[in-house]
Amino acid sequence: MRIGIFTDTYLPYVSGLVTSELMLKESLEKMGHEVFVVTMNLENLKYKYDKENKVIYIPGVPTKIYDTRLTTFYNPRAFNQIRKWKLDIIHTQTEFSIGTFGRIISKQLDIPLVHTYHTMYEDYLFYLTKGYFDKPSKKLVEYLTRFYCDTTVSELIVPTKKIYNIFKEKYNPNKKINIIPTGMDIERFSNIDKEEVEKLRKKYKLEDSFVVGSVSRLGKEKSVDKLIIEFSKLIDKIPNIKLLLVGDGPDKKILKDLTKELNIENNVIFTGKVEIENIQNYYHLMDVFSTFSVTETQGLTVLEALSSKVPVVAIKDESFEGSVKNNENGYLFAKNADFSNYIYKLYSDKKLYKKLSEGAYKTSLDNSSDAFGKKVYDVYMDSIKNYKKGLEFFNDIKEVINFKHKKDDE
Repeated sequence: MRIGIFTDTYLPYVSGLVTSELMLKESLEKMGHEVFVVTMNLENLKYKYDKENKVIYIPGVPTKIYDTRLTTFYNPRAFNQIRKWKLDIIHTQTEFSIGTFGRIISKQLDIPLVHTYHTMYEDYLFYLTKGYFDKPSKKLVEYLTRFYCDTTVSELIVPTKKIYNIFKEKYNPNKKINIIPTGMDIERFSNIDKEEVEKLRKKYKLEDSFVVGSVSRLGKEKSVDKLIIEFSKLIDKIPNIKLLLVGDGPDKKILKDLTKELNIENNVIFTGKVEIENIQNYYHLMDVFSTFSVTETQGLTVLEALSSKVPVVAIKDESFEGSVKNNENGYLFAKNADFSNYIYKLYSDKKLYKKLSEGAYKTSLDNSSDAFGKKVYDVYMDSIKNYKKGLEFFNDIKEVINFKHKKDDE
């Protein structure tokens, strides 16, 4: 099968979405399929075709949302190349820009389209509105989401029950909703370069520390400020504790100022942006992984931590409920005060910590990349089958109409 993935973000950009796309691409290729990618050029305003890796980069203009860009909805140069690919299926990973281009290509070339909904756009509106016109903006987002995720697609994929419930309640789509959690390259996160990890441990002076870590964009929606505030309350109980914040983002300065205000800057480490091919080494610097974010559609970083044998202490949210299990591989907390209690519990009880660390890895085995690719492929096959049925029905109707017109003319 020849598969086209259309997305606004791809390598060299680092995010949970890119991780999901790479996992899908590698899994499908392992199954023997050809995968092509159409994405945004996030580095400059030039069109580029990487023939070796089968990736088209379309130029885009910067937006006010982090370091993302927007492009025109149609690129003739890209269209000419995509037509040569002779795709069997189009899989869009975003609703706008490149996602819209994918929908146009789908109509022009009669190719069935599958869409995965990754992003809760309502949680990111403040980057554009700054608090103004919130209600009409949210209504517009709801309308566009319903249009892009229902009207224009053959099949819809969501990564968690959380998103499934939101769609059923808010949008009530006519399309079937397939729940397929993103798979993990478990071997990559469990078998790492130990020498490289030790170098990083020395670099950040973590040799004798108990490390609470987080991997995320440093943006308002990730609630890293709450993590810092609750972490600060642990320093008196655990003097050698450190907080390792892996990632970059628009709120980095605000968060650094917060650590100074709390007088904990010596206990908090900001790594900045980390290349995606090295991210697995950073998980192995952590004793516990934690997040206060309630805007995740799946929480890939939680799955990555579990695959790295790192127990997770996360805020109670539907995105994490399927993967984090109390007393098995970590804890979900409903109250902020429980965060401190769970962290201290793991620090002070070595036997419990070992049990949860082993449980973390055991959980990760349920989320293999091979299983992920197979489930998505099954959706592709259903989409193609149903699309052909739709065309056959449409052609039958046309034949009836043409026959009637012919009889009328006689």
